[in-house]
Amino acid sequence: MHTRNVNVKTAAQESSRKMGENTVKAVTLPDNLPPFPGLALRIKWGMARVMLAIDKVKAECEMGDAQIEAQFEGYHDFRAGETAPPHMITDVPELVSAWKDGWHNPISDVCWKCLFPMSLGNIQLASGPQRDTANPSSPIQICPVGVLYRVGLAIGFWEPMAMVDVTREPGVMVNMGGFKINLGRTGTGTAGQSDRPAAGTFYHVHWYKYPLIFWLNIITSLGCLQTGDMDIAYLSEVDPLWNDSTLSMLINPEAALFGNLVAQGACAADAVSSSAGVPVSALFWCAGSQGSIYPLTGYTSGEFSPLESSLLVSERMAFKMHREGLVWNSVGADSAVCNQYPSPIIPKERWRYQMVNMYPETGNCHPFGASTQLWGTTHNSPSSKKNFGYLFWRKRNCVFL
Repeated sequence: MHTRNVNVKTAAQESSRKMGENTVKAVTLPDNLPPFPGLALRIKWGMARVMLAIDKVKAECEMGDAQIEAQFEGYHDFRAGETAPPHMITDVPELVSAWKDGWHNPISDVCWKCLFPMSLGNIQLASGPQRDTANPSSPIQICPVGVLYRVGLAIGFWEPMAMVDVTREPGVMVNMGGFKINLGRTGTGTAGQSDRPAAGTFYHVHWYKYPLIFWLNIITSLGCLQTGDMDIAYLSEVDPLWNDSTLSMLINPEAALFGNLVAQGACAADAVSSSAGVPVSALFWCAGSQGSIYPLTGYTSGEFSPLESSLLVSERMAFKMHREGLVWNSVGADSAVCNQYPSPIIPKERWRYQMVNMYPETGNCHPFGASTQLWGTTHNSPSSKKNFGYLFWRKRNCVFL
């Protein structure tokens, strides 16, 4: 066997030279190429699919994250006037569904007449489907700003400011297409009297910041509307007070005063008044036809209508947001109209709601505590998963510059 010595370094250089003679030079792409919409989503989805063979739990989390990003991308595309999903995700039904159908339609699914009544001082400019609350007596207000003052018009209107999910399954975002966020070991809700040894229900609730007036530029004075983007403001799944009636006493100790027949019997008056369009704020422990506000948890004592139960826990969440200082209140009175104030007791007459999921109710909205007998029949399907979505409206009194 014959061998010969080879200079490895020289051979490598010679080989590289010969290969380079027949190699096509790489094409350098310019930096100013337009972005490929949906490319990042498609890559993230593909990586999550590969992860399924390694770690199923992590893969499901990654796919959920991709769907959330598709939701937000669809929202921004919708605001930019885009009506078709990006081509890069058109062959992934999950991403297309999240992009296209995940968001509540801020045009066709809103009861726009619920924006009214609208007032200037105590002068009603336009009537609405429900009664109005008190307004300042003077249309012109002078508000202090530090050592100076500003003059403006006192206006009043009803602002769509929050969306609410009600669901039995932890992490299901009802108003965002029904996709699920993996929240780990979280208890599942119950519904119906057959689900538990004792008759009762438990639901999770999600609260979304929803500044629709700001998005559509209907009113341009920043002092008169909620600003920003849609955001998930509260998830009951991560709140230990929501599924523990005893622990919830930390924020509502007064509940012990109203757990008796006399206090609960007074709620009948609130139910009648609320159904007539005027909730009684003095009976703050009552939720009208839905039952008792307390305790501020997802439990109810019985369920003869999933729709009624979903409204009750939604109204409790609105009360809870007030109690924790996360939602403030405006006041329809002279001088006081200049600012917003914390309100640990919810002013029920200044809130109303409409259903947007499962079946959008675009023709009307309802006061807190009002009976659902007149409209609930067609919105309470017996074959549903008992997931509901609501748009909450709040009375806004402010000084328009």
